[in-house]
Amino acid sequence: MKLLRYGEPGAERPGLLDAEGRIRDLGAHLGDIAGPALSDESLARLRALDPAALPLVAGTPRIGACVGQIGKVICVGLNYADHAAETGKAPPAEPVLFIKATSAVCGPNDAVEIPRGSEKTDWEVELGVVIGTKAKYVSRDEALSVVAGYCVVNDVSERAFQSERGGQWTKGKSADTFGPLGPWLVTRDEVPDPQALGLWLDVDGVRRQTGSTARMIFGVADIVSYISGFMTLHPGDVIATGTPPGVGLGQKPPVFLRPGQVMRLGIDGLGEQRQAVIQGA
Repeated sequence: MKLLRYGEPGAERPGLLDAEGRIRDLGAHLGDIAGPALSDESLARLRALDPAALPLVAGTPRIGACVGQIGKVICVGLNYADHAAETGKAPPAEPVLFIKATSAVCGPNDAVEIPRGSEKTDWEVELGVVIGTKAKYVSRDEALSVVAGYCVVNDVSERAFQSERGGQWTKGKSADTFGPLGPWLVTRDEVPDPQALGLWLDVDGVRRQTGSTARMIFGVADIVSYISGFMTLHPGDVIATGTPPGVGLGQKPPVFLRPGQVMRLGIDGLGEQRQAVIQGA
């Protein structure tokens, strides 16, 4: 299934994308695509519905983040060896973890704001993993069973805030609009191998990133198991699994986002995002 949330910010409704690419309303069956609605049992009930019997949503509403009420967004840094190399860092021996503030999360086609004082705002297409079952110390063999599904993430980053202002990476990752999610949550039954997905990102029509999740240093099962050893994962938590090479910081010379530019990005089978870049207040 492809699940989504549509409507104005803060008033999104749950929906399902039917086989013809039309939005069907799920409001009679659940309050939001969040928390308990992401369990295997809940998803099985939704899967049993006849999409043609669900109300058809008219027009082209705004698409919100594909998951609501997110408890935490955990990001994995330097998870592609070629990306680590372009940033001048060695591939890590263990997953590098940091947190992105949930207030950064926005819809997949919402404008991305360059924050006040920024000169190095950058792009990062990533595979997002959405947790469906509470997990603590989950084994690698069982790790994928706690995943509800997958989505596209743009882990927008301000490199000077991240690396030149002291402390950890979170301050460079958490500005408003720095976490577009979606357009939809694709349930795990439709993604038989999360390590066989192509990723790409364009800026103003120029291809900047091309990669495959096959080139991750730590695969999804390893990441989920590893993180669950440090913190309990809850339904609706999102993991951003790292970015392939081609970020602005890695260009020679480095190239960063400017107001007026447009990012387009996508992952095989998971849909596309489009964000206009604007100057934040």
